[in-house]
Amino acid sequence: MGGNLLHVKTSGGMTISPELFEKLYLTPKTAAVGDFRKRFANPTPLGLMGFVISATTFAAIMMGWGGSTTLDGVAGIFWFTGPVLLLAAMIAEWIMGNFFSMMVMGMFAVFWLSFGVLQTPSWAIAASYSPTGDTATGAATKGYNAAVALYLLVWGFWLFTTWIFTLKTNTVFALIFFFAFISSFLFSGAYWKVATGDYGMATKLQHAGGATFFVLALLGYYITVVMMAAEMRMTINLPVGDLSHFWPSADGDIADMERGEVKAD
Repeated sequence: MGGNLLHVKTSGGMTISPELFEKLYLTPKTAAVGDFRKRFANPTPLGLMGFVISATTFAAIMMGWGGSTTLDGVAGIFWFTGPVLLLAAMIAEWIMGNFFSMMVMGMFAVFWLSFGVLQTPSWAIAASYSPTGDTATGAATKGYNAAVALYLLVWGFWLFTTWIFTLKTNTVFALIFFFAFISSFLFSGAYWKVATGDYGMATKLQHAGGATFFVLALLGYYITVVMMAAEMRMTINLPVGDLSHFWPSADGDIADMERGEVKAD
């Protein structure tokens, strides 16, 4: 059993070290039950790719790059680029027994989908706040902006909670969630300022949130490249900062329980 905790099989049946494991799966090392990691491809980079493309585009527009002002022109990232790949990866992570990766993929999938609802005119969310049914007027109302601000505030607290658990994975992944909850609070503040009519501060907070989101997008890009390089057996050695060895492990006991091998004293 001890040997199983030190080496894990990946999709090619190749024995890998705990350090390499951290580059392939965004989850603490576990004594896996079954041979899913030998029979199926690693789905994590697929979900990350969808997240990175969506996050980078979103961040750039939030910062106003190139004169961009709204997200209407890229509403597809909220419905397809992010969610489709993230949901596909989430299902695969669930099948492979990668609990934390499954949670992360599901979280960001519904995050993008929820913003897709806000950015799709046919849903008329903002227009419902206007007495005349005008979208632009509704999007400027206190009620609409306060509601979105509260939603992002809740997301910020949840992302902070998730960040605590990332401290058992690796440094890059932990930094992604650190900047994620910071950006969520900044965007929440921007909506609050629109609700109170302080548009100057709202713009500053939006740009700050966009810049913070851009940093986490770059970190996501980096860790995706690291995973792909490891899967493709490239010789480059890019660090991610394994944090799992700082934590005590009960993986052997859990694996024994799952196999029904724990006997009563």
